[in-house]
Amino acid sequence: MSTVLDTTIVAGGTRPKNCRPTAGRVEVCNERYGNTGWLGIAQIWASGQHITQGIVKVNDTYFNTPTYNKPAWRDLVMCQEVGHTLGLDHQDEDFNNTPLGTCMDYSSNPDPNRHPNAHDYEQLATIYSHLDSTTTLDTSAAVAQMPPAMGQIEFDTPRQWGRIVKGSREAGTSVHELDFGGGHKLITFVIWAR
Repeated sequence: MSTVLDTTIVAGGTRPKNCRPTAGRVEVCNERYGNTGWLGIAQIWASGQHITQGIVKVNDTYFNTPTYNKPAWRDLVMCQEVGHTLGLDHQDEDFNNTPLGTCMDYSSNPDPNRHPNAHDYEQLATIYSHLDSTTTLDTSAAVAQMPPAMGQIEFDTPRQWGRIVKGSREAGTSVHELDFGGGHKLITFVIWAR
């Protein structure tokens, strides 16, 4: 899936507790979202093969507990969820094997997986080298075609994320898809607290 997002860092257009999507951008928020079960989520709104907007939420409720109150856990979760909004997928999905040294690797040991690796940067170069007419400068056409609910409803709970397409809460990660029809989808990537 290719992206159409502006990767310039600017002041957020949303409040952390709400963390609503903004057309053509990724909003990244951290807040005490409560005992939701998830450490972090990434949600991308897609129109056809292009990501039109996204959000990342990192749940400080869990990052204030002894298990996760470590910079390495916060780095891994934040990096992985932001990576998803840019179009990156996991390089490895086994929590118990040798870490690959990338935040796009599931790991029980976050220390070596706090940042992207060379493969992630190569993937981004490939994703952003698309040759179609879509541009990050004007996402209004794609966003205008989305059903109004896509940007106005908060999709905070598993029952709002659509069907599970991969993983499970018990597995530690999951991917959900909510199909709005007409090529418009919401894809939610979840890292669950264990």
